[in-house]
Amino acid sequence: MNLMPIVAQVGGGQPGGGNQLLMVGGYMAIIFAIFYFMVILPQKRKEKARKALIDSVKTGERIIFGAGMIGTVANVKDNIIVVKIAENVKVEILRGAVQQVLEKGAEPKDTGNL
Repeated sequence: MNLMPIVAQVGGGQPGGGNQLLMVGGYMAIIFAIFYFMVILPQKRKEKARKALIDSVKTGERIIFGAGMIGTVANVKDNIIVVKIAENVKVEILRGAVQQVLEKGAEPKDTGNL
């Protein structure tokens, strides 16, 4: 059985076969770099900003949580925030449920991704 034609098709027998592999690897690296800068890096920045927002929640601030519910922070514990949503009505929520912190006198804005 003669294996020389198979080796020639793969590129091992012809000069320049290694260059094709190098070009494909280069294209893969370029595609990964574009993917990293267009998808992964912005997502990391967004998550870092969200974590900073959640960690900065203090008593007395108005927040939007859950499915768009608005309340005032009554107490902040380790992983739980006690929120007053009406007179004599307080609920406990996880810190991760906070979507937005409202500034004093600011109206809630619809972010579209609550």
